[in-house]
Amino acid sequence: MPKANVTFEKLGVTVSVPAGTRLIEISEKIGAGITYGCREGECCTCAVKVVSGMQHMSERSVLEDKVLQENMAASDQRLACQAQVLGGNIIIKA
Repeated sequence: MPKANVTFEKLGVTVSVPAGTRLIEISEKIGAGITYGCREGECCTCAVKVVSGMQHMSERSVLEDKVLQENMAASDQRLACQAQVLGGNIIIKA
């Protein structure tokens, strides 16, 4: 199974996880402290900045895209409860 290396910039911690894992699950596992509310992709509480590796993440769903646009999020932001890692190296600033 493909793996992704995800680095949480503030913590200086890198973890290797299976492809398809959501960022919020990784955060919970290592205690990165990403705040979240609904876990359904509707509240935008868990928005994080993808410093690098956006190409190694799932595409934004219609809902995620709508919520990020409504909240005027930058193009480098994703909802941790929705974004899945697909492989490669990803750096997150949360």
